[in-house]
Amino acid sequence: MISRRLTLVAHRAGNALADLRAALDAGVDLVEADVRLHRGTLEMRHARAIGRRLLWEPWRDLNRRRDIPVPLLADVLTTAAGDSRLMLDLKGPFRAVAPLTAAVLRETAPEAPVTVCTRDWSMFAAFDDLPHVRRVYSAGSRRQLDQVRQLVRRQPVHGLSIRLDLLTPDVVAELHEHTGLVMVWSVDTEDALARAQALGVSGIISKNLPLLRGLAPAQ
Repeated sequence: MISRRLTLVAHRAGNALADLRAALDAGVDLVEADVRLHRGTLEMRHARAIGRRLLWEPWRDLNRRRDIPVPLLADVLTTAAGDSRLMLDLKGPFRAVAPLTAAVLRETAPEAPVTVCTRDWSMFAAFDDLPHVRRVYSAGSRRQLDQVRQLVRRQPVHGLSIRLDLLTPDVVAELHEHTGLVMVWSVDTEDALARAQALGVSGIISKNLPLLRGLAPAQ
């Protein structure tokens, strides 16, 4: 039994069009999609490119690009059809991914609310003229966590996305003094869910769609 209504985020589900639709239908609050820039094209994938022909999922798989369907950002926006639950996670190493993503949003979904998340916070400047873009500051290291603790004291933020093992209940309580949305990743098991709940976070980011479906409000 969960003690509070968690914000539920389908981790990486926006990287495949069928998974995007399934996650939206499951009743999650946000569907995360990874945006990478490759040779001038905005691709939706978590895997990193190695040259022109290979995609590498760190510590897991090496695949030929031709064997892995990789949708484009415009495809994902079209499939989402203006649904406000899309969260675009901007990946490096090319910071040009941010202004190019902003340009696609202006052209393809100019009025659709969307959440943008990144660990490179300088990218948010590209969205200054898009008031419907919500910003989620991500932290994946202790150094970034220290920086985000300082940031939220200086300015309001829509939300935070932080690696699960970086947090303590006291730090979560401190962050919640400044923002209502403190999400953790990755929560893919019941044990990880229990740890997240014990921390007192307000959202979980998970690749386990059945887990999220079980936590979602009845449709």
